[in-house]
Amino acid sequence: MEGEGALAGRSERSAAAAGHPPRIRVPKAVRELVRHLEGEGFETWTVGGGVRDAVRGSPGNPGDWDLATRATPPRVRRLFRRTVPLGLEYGTVGVFGSDGNLYEVTTFRHDVITYGRKARVAFADTLEEDLARRDFTVNAMAWHPDREELRDPHGGRDDLYDGILRTVGNANERFREDYLRVLRGLRFAGTLGLEIEGETWDGMVEAVPGLALLSMERVREELMKVLAGPIPSRALALYRRSGALNRILPEFRNDVAQDALTAVDALEGPGRALLRMAVLVLFGLDPGADPGEVADLLVRLRFSNAEVERIAGAVAGGPGPPQGMAANRVSRRRWTAAAARTGPATVDDVFRIWRAVRPGASGHADTNEVEPVIAAVKQDLDAGVPTSVAQLAVAGRDLIARGWLPGPGIGAALRALLEAVWEDPSLNNRAALLERVAAMDPARTVR
Repeated sequence: MEGEGALAGRSERSAAAAGHPPRIRVPKAVRELVRHLEGEGFETWTVGGGVRDAVRGSPGNPGDWDLATRATPPRVRRLFRRTVPLGLEYGTVGVFGSDGNLYEVTTFRHDVITYGRKARVAFADTLEEDLARRDFTVNAMAWHPDREELRDPHGGRDDLYDGILRTVGNANERFREDYLRVLRGLRFAGTLGLEIEGETWDGMVEAVPGLALLSMERVREELMKVLAGPIPSRALALYRRSGALNRILPEFRNDVAQDALTAVDALEGPGRALLRMAVLVLFGLDPGADPGEVADLLVRLRFSNAEVERIAGAVAGGPGPPQGMAANRVSRRRWTAAAARTGPATVDDVFRIWRAVRPGASGHADTNEVEPVIAAVKQDLDAGVPTSVAQLAVAGRDLIARGWLPGPGIGAALRALLEAVWEDPSLNNRAALLERVAAMDPARTVR
């Protein structure tokens, strides 16, 4: 079966067979950088995702255009006014183009020593040496925008047109050089709709144990790129099949089944990558997993405190509303109060997850009540039904003014008042609540 990559560039196939270069439109700012470097005598080519996407007929992103050059980092920094040292030891300098975007300009290089995590590199003299050290053939192409020349020594164009992902050279060697290439390859195959060539797949699976050597920052970055994509389930299914998912998330005790991956795809809108991560955690951990366990997993993956709070809050909402929540107004309002403690956005995050998870997914409780519950919660919030004692019409000082001693008794009394208001929101006025306070059996002490 053809992958999407086979179809995306099909219109270019006849031109390629005739020896004509593909039609590649390079952004003006990138062409300017190339011309400036070459004007100073340094051979320079465009490389990276921009070339790959252009060859396959996809517009790609402006920031995906990288440059490979014979100029060394000190030379690059002298030639351009606005630069950023992105990785000088690897030959990479960030240069701002006339469009305001930051472009990576990297000296031709080849690997000297590889560690499975990062390589020690040396600068090279030729573009061919640089392309030979790259991971996959579809990423080992270079385009010269002025000469309109494609350098493709490893057959990346044909692989794109045929919908195939394969390594440059020996697959086992490529993955041993940098185990992150396993995750990159799974992402490319899923995102670009490519079939992974047999030896490449075997090399990936064999290299999966090496993922344990990677820093959590690199793992999280790759995983979030997958979750931010248009159809993450494709790459995630490959993660699962190769064993990579269990290797990077050993806390998962459950198989993340296809219906869970479908729910991941269904989540759209702002912050979708974080909410998709929440769905993975929901279905990967046991139902009702301890909040501390959820937080520990996210901290291990080096999510920020704010991200941990948001994902954990969404996970706490579950894959669907508790049974009978639409009819039981007190339990519904108690649930809303608990969700709102993390912040108003948590309630909306949970609703988005509920809508993405189809009814009965993976054995979880039936979610046919989703829309009635969401409508009821929104109606409560719009009507101003309080979600905390701070929103009651009375406060602790009112009880103290009536003879209550400061202490836990006041907190218990206010929580009892909140429960009463959840039963009947019309009680949330000062007179009605003070009347109920007066009727309470003093766990109070008169001064």
